[in-house]
Amino acid sequence: MADDVLIARIGKPHGLRGEVTVQVHTDRPDERFQVGESFVTDPAGAGPLVIRTSRAHNGIQLLSFDGHPDRTAAEALRGVRLLGEPDEDEDDAWYADDLVGLSVQDTSGMIVGTVADLHSRPVQDLLEVTLVAGGTAYVPFVEEIVPEVDTERGVVVIDPPEGLLELGEQ
Repeated sequence: MADDVLIARIGKPHGLRGEVTVQVHTDRPDERFQVGESFVTDPAGAGPLVIRTSRAHNGIQLLSFDGHPDRTAAEALRGVRLLGEPDEDEDDAWYADDLVGLSVQDTSGMIVGTVADLHSRPVQDLLEVTLVAGGTAYVPFVEEIVPEVDTERGVVVIDPPEGLLELGEQ
């Protein structure tokens, strides 16, 4: 489905019963990761995947899927992206697919880098920015620091506090 967005990316296996860790890309994991929920995948050949079990363990989301009963089968899913329809009630929601590759500039118009990824965190999301000066910066994705996202122009405008970008330079 062309309008599907990234909901999660499958990580490493956890235990022996086919569970995997997932990097969550949704604000509503409790609703998205219900037993029986089916996901389209990227690559398409890995799916569809239907959730067999779902639980949080030490702040990490763990899922297992029908047809993947053990660690070996779970290992084959590493890197698979779970896709789904965008949330209807989240008009201001941004997804990694919307942002990756956009130019990042400061409020004066100086280009400082390119968006490499969007990391969902419990408190606030982080933009991973590959800096023109070298290295990587993690920018809190909050309105005070990221006042503008213009996907039509391909630009993310940031107003970082002093020293934030220097933390990422090598």
